[in-house]
Amino acid sequence: MEKTKKTNETKSYTKFGIIAAIVVAVAVIGAFVIRGVGTKSVGTQTAISEVSADAANGADLRFAVLRMDAIQNEAKALKDLRKQRENYEEKLRKDLEKQQKALEKEKTEIEKSQDVLSRDALQRRVVDYQGKVSKLQRDLTERAQSVEASFQKALATIQEKHLDPIIEAVIEKKNLSLVIDGRFARMGASAANLDITDEVVKALDKKVSSVKMEKPKGF
Repeated sequence: MEKTKKTNETKSYTKFGIIAAIVVAVAVIGAFVIRGVGTKSVGTQTAISEVSADAANGADLRFAVLRMDAIQNEAKALKDLRKQRENYEEKLRKDLEKQQKALEKEKTEIEKSQDVLSRDALQRRVVDYQGKVSKLQRDLTERAQSVEASFQKALATIQEKHLDPIIEAVIEKKNLSLVIDGRFARMGASAANLDITDEVVKALDKKVSSVKMEKPKGF
């Protein structure tokens, strides 16, 4: 009974491990507490004494808004890249299901042989089985991480070789002073020509339609 419980826990961990590894998304939130006791400080005006009084003149500024989330969702190259990652993840899921079935079958055979095998022989089979479960977890996790690494590398290629040059060229052509991430901007209805997202997407689609991911390890 104890062996079965441990085996089930190991299998559940394996399934959780690969699902978690396939979709890698890490959010880190840092909290900092500043204590005033025993801290030496100066006044605000003293602190900003060397800050220049110079500032950009509003009449000379030309702004634009660029919605990066829309580019990620609408650009052909990025859609194709996500599809490539999904295909690798699907292969990974199928491999997981196939190997889990094989391990389930072996587990059932071990349970049936408890009254036949000697204690030492049974222990060896259990240890061997647990080793296979651990190896499956490691292999699938490494493959999932490799998929994500290949995806991120291709994403960086699109950003550095294609998207960034287009954004810089648009800034120069429109003589823009500042481009704001549209996810954090609020625009009024009268702000004509402020959003350049569609233009950038069209230019990116014209420049590149796909970037092939490097084949991840284990595929």
